[in-house]
Amino acid sequence: MNKGKLFVFSAPSGSGKTTIVKHLLAQPELNLEFSISCTTRAPRGEEVHGKDYYFITWEAFKKHIKAEDFVEWEEVYTDNFYGTLKSEVERIWAKGKHVIFDIDVAGGLRIKKKFPEETLAVFVKPPSVDELKRRLKQRSTESDDKINMRIAKAHVELATAPQFDVVIKNYDLETAKEEAVKLVKEFINNDKL
Repeated sequence: MNKGKLFVFSAPSGSGKTTIVKHLLAQPELNLEFSISCTTRAPRGEEVHGKDYYFITWEAFKKHIKAEDFVEWEEVYTDNFYGTLKSEVERIWAKGKHVIFDIDVAGGLRIKKKFPEETLAVFVKPPSVDELKRRLKQRSTESDDKINMRIAKAHVELATAPQFDVVIKNYDLETAKEEAVKLVKEFINNDKL
């Protein structure tokens, strides 16, 4: 199978990585397709099965682990498991496209380790933890306890930024989007930065 590139975007919740990934997907010249992760958590808001995530049971998730079907998987939050199926990456590569991931820090680093030559791992850094908290509260999708859990996790995730190939500082969203497009184009065209 002809391997394309893998673009990993990781960051603490509220950093803007999903907005940046959506912007990249809207650039047809980049030839990107979103890697849909599996998760055992329930859908939030208007999330759609097969578009945002594959929402599966813990029992189904365990079967995939046992069958070694995942490129990476992890318990991101207590009882909330996420993983990337090998078949998802193969499906996108078979279409002649590059794969883009909106994924947690640990999962992103695992993909980079498994596919070091094909992967550009990008960490999206927020202006501050206070700004993260403000953005998460503004979403109004989670309880204060969940938000506090995400903020606690953000401190740990921010410490991993140096392990990524590139850090985009998202102080201004438009600038961050432009920087992301430039990085993706360069990696596709040059095989390196």
